[in-house]
Amino acid sequence: MTLLIRDAMTRSVHTIGASLTLADAARLMKKHHIRHLPVLEGNALVGLLSDRDVQVISSVSEIDPSCILVEDAMTQAPWTVLPTTPLVEVATVMAEKKLGSAVVLENDKVVGVFTTTDGMRVLGELLAR
Repeated sequence: MTLLIRDAMTRSVHTIGASLTLADAARLMKKHHIRHLPVLEGNALVGLLSDRDVQVISSVSEIDPSCILVEDAMTQAPWTVLPTTPLVEVATVMAEKKLGSAVVLENDKVVGVFTTTDGMRVLGELLAR
């Protein structure tokens, strides 16, 4: 049986607008206990913001996170996959390229996120069998 990314991705995806601030992003991440936020402009994916992005910028004492826009801190053109992409392919690419996540798109809409945490959950389930 071939596992597909849709079988392992996080489906309840929280997103953020490119024109919101890092302070907004930090609140959203904390509230939902998440580390990755797909960044949208309208309904189009334009980037990905990680908790590491927020932490690095927020750690600079002269910078106020409420004055920095998400679009200025995000990774542009994040790696995307289809829900039907085999999980083994996604895991291999993420390991080779040292990626922390993949955004799952269907018909150009964000339908999921697959992170290293999701990968560890799947690995644990497979090893427990």
